[in-house]
Amino acid sequence: MIDWTRVAELRAEIGAEDFDEVAELFLMEVEDTLSRLSRASADVTQMQELLHFLKGSALNLGFSDMSDMCSQGESDAANGLITVDIQTLKDLYVQSRAFFEAEYAQRFAA
Repeated sequence: MIDWTRVAELRAEIGAEDFDEVAELFLMEVEDTLSRLSRASADVTQMQELLHFLKGSALNLGFSDMSDMCSQGESDAANGLITVDIQTLKDLYVQSRAFFEAEYAQRFAA
């Protein structure tokens, strides 16, 4: 669900002291984008763009399952199909975030 190697890489790139703030900004942007998905559900181009953004954000934070789901949805949208189940994607985000927040402090305790 979480690629902890990627999380460690990002944390090393931006510094441990700034990671929490950067992660929180990413999560806020993801939540905003997830809320926009429902409004874009009939527009394949917009859906593709939103899923592309979500895929990248999920990859940055190590949310591997979410990234995979977004990648498949983005690919399908590029082919004119909207196949992503928005509620399932939102649920996966909530689960991933909860797991991330529960495990992060234990894995990266100072």
